[in-house]
Amino acid sequence: MSDGKSKFKNDIKNKVTVVLGAQWGDEGKGKVVDMLAADANVVCRCQGGNNAGHTVVVGGKEYDFHLLPSGIINSACKSLIGNGVVIHLPGLFEELEKNVKNGLTGWEKRLLISDRAHLVFDFHQQVDGLQELEKGKKSLGTTKKGIGPAYSSKATRNGIRIADLLGDFATFSEKFEGLVAMYQRMFPALEVDVKQELEKYKLYAERVRPLVIETVSFLHSAVHSGNSVLVEGANAAMLDIDFGTYPYVTSSNCSIGGVCTGLGLPPSMIGEVVGVVKAYTTRVGDGPFPTELSDETGDRLQAIGQEVGVTTKRKRRCGWLDIPLLKYTAMVNGYTRLCITKLDILDNFKEIKICIAYKKNGGKMSYFPSSAEELGKVEVEYTTLPGWETSIEDVRKYNDLPKNAKAYIELIEELLQVPVKWIGVGKGRESIITVE
Repeated sequence: MSDGKSKFKNDIKNKVTVVLGAQWGDEGKGKVVDMLAADANVVCRCQGGNNAGHTVVVGGKEYDFHLLPSGIINSACKSLIGNGVVIHLPGLFEELEKNVKNGLTGWEKRLLISDRAHLVFDFHQQVDGLQELEKGKKSLGTTKKGIGPAYSSKATRNGIRIADLLGDFATFSEKFEGLVAMYQRMFPALEVDVKQELEKYKLYAERVRPLVIETVSFLHSAVHSGNSVLVEGANAAMLDIDFGTYPYVTSSNCSIGGVCTGLGLPPSMIGEVVGVVKAYTTRVGDGPFPTELSDETGDRLQAIGQEVGVTTKRKRRCGWLDIPLLKYTAMVNGYTRLCITKLDILDNFKEIKICIAYKKNGGKMSYFPSSAEELGKVEVEYTTLPGWETSIEDVRKYNDLPKNAKAYIELIEELLQVPVKWIGVGKGRESIITVE
């Protein structure tokens, strides 16, 4: 029976490529996914909901995606929303309609939705707002999209899935009424017209039915058949509920582990892990931010980079690149390649700083702080590099970049010990340099 050789074929030669945000989100993952999707057969979302915001610019047209995988623009590949995503159906169809007006076609044949995905209802969004009000000054600055309450429903095992909606409607109605009643006991101010909502969801059930499949077997079949599968992480590593700056995080695992649990893929199927890094650092909402620039330089970064949230429309806080943070997320995610985005935003800076270490009580820290309180108190050690003070927007080859721009990229590689494969120098899909 055992001669030292297995008769079973467990070696998976075809691996899944994963794209993850390496900071606090808004790194430009959508553009990277759009680029890689040109060679993909399936592009997947594995977690989060319509609290995510990915922008893709193609042919001068700007597409904003919140629930839809960014690869849906590619007419040659399937776009899959996995079981780990929480879906607000009104928001999904509104997003589709908006992008159809902008030129998106043929999505009906390409979009697939997991029957295991949980639903976000309007009352989840109301609860999200009520919870933030209760916290007052201690609010977390959520997107109020109902993501946290929906994941809470999932964790307490009274959530409602797509499969429930498409099953016996009487059973769905009973579950819906029970969930509303539970939240109304918690929040007496919560008003829900149950009859009207159920009538609405009876229509949504038929509208979404043609898109829904059992996605785990579909994905495994796709991988074993030699198809190219690309996974698009939403949010980012520092917003991960376990590894981010808790409690100023999202409600899902947006690091590499969420790919496995959100799609039903084993770790052995994962190949390339692309970490997307903005050439400086931004974050939306509250929470510690060691390299934040609360001065004219921060204002310049915000203005030049047009740093306004796709989902929240809030101005993003801006600061210099943070290497200790990136080393930490690289440790968690195992990046095999990096994409540095928005390098062109630094074109007009005479000097550029990079945080190379955190200090505590005068000594360098050997770990990334687990608590937001400790992170908020670290001392930051910078190294200063000369800027290139010229436009790189039209550069398409690495060797054509200014010497100081290349020095900036090469220092990032050296400090992180991860190769930089792509560099973003503009908004469009053509504005990416591939490092040979």
